[in-house]
Amino acid sequence: MDMNNKADVYGVKNTSDGLRKNSTSYLRKALWSLLMVLLCSIVVNAQMTAKQIDSIVNKAMNTLDNTVGFAIGVVKDGSIVHVKGYGNNSVDYEEAVTADTPFGIASNSKAFTSAALAILVEQGKMNWEDKVIDHIPEFKMYNDYVTNNFNIQDLLTHRSGLGLGAGDLMIFPDGSDFTIDDVLTSFQYFQPTSAFRTKFDYDNLLYLVAGELTARASGKTWETVVTEEILKPLQMNNSYASFRDAFKNGKIAMPHSFDGKALKVIHNPQPDLDGNVEQKLNGAAGGIWASANDMCKWMLVQLNEGKYGADLEKDLFSEEQQQEMWRMHTPMNLQHDPRSPFKVHFSGYGLGWFLSDFNGFLKVEHSGLIAGMSSEVTLIPELELGIVVLNNSEKAGFLNGLIGFVLLDEYLKLETGINWFEMAKGRQQHGAQMSDPDSEKVWAEVAANANVKVSTDNYVGIYEDDWFGKVEIFDKNGELWFKSYKSPRLKGKMAFYKGSTFAIKWEYQDMKADALAIFSLDERGKAQNIKMKGISRFIDFSFDFQDLDLKRVLVNPRVSELKK
Repeated sequence: MDMNNKADVYGVKNTSDGLRKNSTSYLRKALWSLLMVLLCSIVVNAQMTAKQIDSIVNKAMNTLDNTVGFAIGVVKDGSIVHVKGYGNNSVDYEEAVTADTPFGIASNSKAFTSAALAILVEQGKMNWEDKVIDHIPEFKMYNDYVTNNFNIQDLLTHRSGLGLGAGDLMIFPDGSDFTIDDVLTSFQYFQPTSAFRTKFDYDNLLYLVAGELTARASGKTWETVVTEEILKPLQMNNSYASFRDAFKNGKIAMPHSFDGKALKVIHNPQPDLDGNVEQKLNGAAGGIWASANDMCKWMLVQLNEGKYGADLEKDLFSEEQQQEMWRMHTPMNLQHDPRSPFKVHFSGYGLGWFLSDFNGFLKVEHSGLIAGMSSEVTLIPELELGIVVLNNSEKAGFLNGLIGFVLLDEYLKLETGINWFEMAKGRQQHGAQMSDPDSEKVWAEVAANANVKVSTDNYVGIYEDDWFGKVEIFDKNGELWFKSYKSPRLKGKMAFYKGSTFAIKWEYQDMKADALAIFSLDERGKAQNIKMKGISRFIDFSFDFQDLDLKRVLVNPRVSELKK
């Protein structure tokens, strides 16, 4: 074919640039009209009533065990289609969850942090390409090149070169005494696991740095910026930028753990006698509490490209900024099954959002998980569809996925043929029955070696890690104990396992993160340093014991306060 006459293919003689442009324009309009007709037919066929959604949710709740309470919100075509609470706030009292009950949304807070920074960019207080050290001079990474080139977007995109969850022991479990100053100076001590900007590895601590940068650029705390610039304009009246504010302002959904027999409330962190909760770190990585009703407002402003108000006459942030937040900054190397009914071909991370293609549509989503509570937000922008599920039981995590998949199947008419309810039930039962061979092996050997005599004097002392600070190994009634100075909940009895390795059973068992302490001994049999790792292969990645390098700095500490 003569490329000079390629317009003949469309039935238009290629005699001028004007005709060529007009023909192309006509074709585009025709194709776009056809596409809109097809999409509209999908949307029309996929409309669901509140009653239908309610029926699906009730079936899901009845299918899965160990559910305490949850809330769901669905938005479609610019309106809230369904928002409702189910179950109770707590197993300790029968108070029903409502659409306005605040839940901890955990890592879904990250999108709020990104939006807060986007707002500051539009206010001219920073640029996305600004170097972090220009705003936080003491910020220091693992080498000079990375430190000098680390920009604001690098804080949000999980491409730092650090390993999965590096340093998360500073914030897990809750109730630590670490400050933002500790976080800012910690990164220089971590060993990278990949080259800078080459690989996705999820990181929480860098979002705390983003929260501090928000504060320094605005002259206000991260909590204040999120409240004044996002929560108040959107009238998210039952949402709070911290657990402290949520606890003080009303009834919240309490988190729950499961000990194998029963669900119990996790009181985390503990309020004082006046009901106040001390907060040492900003919540930019996962500290927001929000209701399902309010999260519907959040989803609508996302689907409306930053616009809100009765006639969408106001802008929370610009369309340009939303495109930046929804642009793939970090590809994720995932193996996708071409036979999957979801037809996912790519996935990656934007600014506070996971991105993928999903059966031909863009899927924007994020999940959140803290002890005893989880959240899931899913957006399909082309269908103006948003789904949020919030729950307050760690054993009910399947619920989020179950409701999400059933609704997506219905709205997108996937016709997968999958019975999601049976699948979720089966997987929950499988999970409950699944053994933990690592833990079983370790504790069996501990029991078998219970009569082994250990000279505690060889191990007692103060040990220090460059970023985690000091821990104490002390003798309590002839047994070794472990105590972290800055993370008080990391306290537990040590039992001989084998060689110079001890298994630690934490007193605080809600976190399910028992660990091994591996001592290095000198020629006299005296401990010099400690390496650690979680016992179970199922341990949450945020318990990064493997990143610790504890060196003995004091052999015979004075009487420990725990000995009293």
